[in-house]
Amino acid sequence: MKILLVSPEARVWNSRTHIHNGLGYLAGALLAAGYETDIYDGAVEDESLDARLTREPFDVIGISSPTPLINEAWQYARTAKQHGATTILGGPHLTLMPDESMQKAEVDFVARGEAEYTIVEFMQALGRGDGAAEWSKILGLSWKDAQGKVRHNLDRPLSSDLDALPFPAYQLFKIDRYTNLQPLTDGLDPHARSYTILTSRGCPYKCTYCSKPITGDTWRARSVENVIREWKMLVHDLGATEIGVTDDIWNLNLKRAKELCQALIDNGLNKTPWVTVHGMKVNHTDAELFQLMKRAGCKRVGFGVESGDEQILKNVVKKSQTFDQVRAAFKNAKAARLQTMGFFIYGMPGETAATMDKTTELALELDPDLAHFMIASPYPGTALWETVQRNGKLHAQGWSDLAIQSDHAHFDFPGMDNKLVEQKWHEAYRRFYFRPKRLWKRLTSVDTWRNLPERVRDAQRFFVTK
Repeated sequence: MKILLVSPEARVWNSRTHIHNGLGYLAGALLAAGYETDIYDGAVEDESLDARLTREPFDVIGISSPTPLINEAWQYARTAKQHGATTILGGPHLTLMPDESMQKAEVDFVARGEAEYTIVEFMQALGRGDGAAEWSKILGLSWKDAQGKVRHNLDRPLSSDLDALPFPAYQLFKIDRYTNLQPLTDGLDPHARSYTILTSRGCPYKCTYCSKPITGDTWRARSVENVIREWKMLVHDLGATEIGVTDDIWNLNLKRAKELCQALIDNGLNKTPWVTVHGMKVNHTDAELFQLMKRAGCKRVGFGVESGDEQILKNVVKKSQTFDQVRAAFKNAKAARLQTMGFFIYGMPGETAATMDKTTELALELDPDLAHFMIASPYPGTALWETVQRNGKLHAQGWSDLAIQSDHAHFDFPGMDNKLVEQKWHEAYRRFYFRPKRLWKRLTSVDTWRNLPERVRDAQRFFVTK
């Protein structure tokens, strides 16, 4: 049997595209089990899914989706059914709300949580064709019985031994169609060979805006040796020009983080630049780590700062870090000559003009190479979602309205003006980027002029209050 793993196209505000490592892991598990497998990533394909399935039929279509893209995932499932394929959906939104999708005729199955073992067991059961007797045994699977009733099997426990998982099937990605990982600092390079890697899964912290339906609250790390084997493959076999570490919190264990950096140096893998795509946790860093990261080839680090107001940070975001730790992390990273990114959130419950101004002031003080300002988005499965459902009013008319890159406030909350949130978000971009040194850097960037229409649209989106 043949299976095609599919990701809907994500329409975000910049032109960055990078591989879908979740599909890569599923494909790696399927190939290791002997199944003919391919990947269709809507972000980079030059033909529609309908055209692909007309040209090459598949027995099973597996579709992964976060919350904002679930409508596109359902449309892909309808297309797959028109071609006679069995459909199985998975990913963050399906793990959080499996019943919603199982009620749809175009969805045959849902795989919840980490699905490397689930998808292989599913394909084995499908091959045997034994029906309900087989489906009921597969942990993490949602299915329909002969009467059409939806059944949700017990959850599958998180994988305890990540070293036992096959590496992602990187060879299935059309790598020449992806870009470098951060065009806003580097300029857009459409010819980069940028891969992403996961060295650990999960995060024990309980930030109220964060949803971790797949990897969970338990931090599980791969061994340094296992990570190095994969890193060698990316560099030596696949010709990576850049690598992005996409862990939720790769540096939770400071000793292991340093050991990994030293291993990259010892194995000569520090010639290929790498970046932390998501924010590092500032309270698990020190000066020595950043020096080692630089020597190991790291180019850029990101930090989740979130808020500049102590009460919002501690009691609303519940970030479990201090401003002194934030300042120390930026200072040490800059001393190691690493580029820095800061992530900041506006419009959390209880925000005022004063609290959001403090966030902007902190961004100006820290002065990262890239400041990424976001409007709070309440995703299902988060404490923020529950707070808004209980005490606020959600604006979203559909799941697609919850895109994290939106320039609109997503909810009303007592005492908080949503128009003020949008105003302060725009103001943060203007105050941070409309400074002489920032303007000069952008005006002298080749990327600005090479992609001028897109950069003009970015400027209108970020800087102009509607």
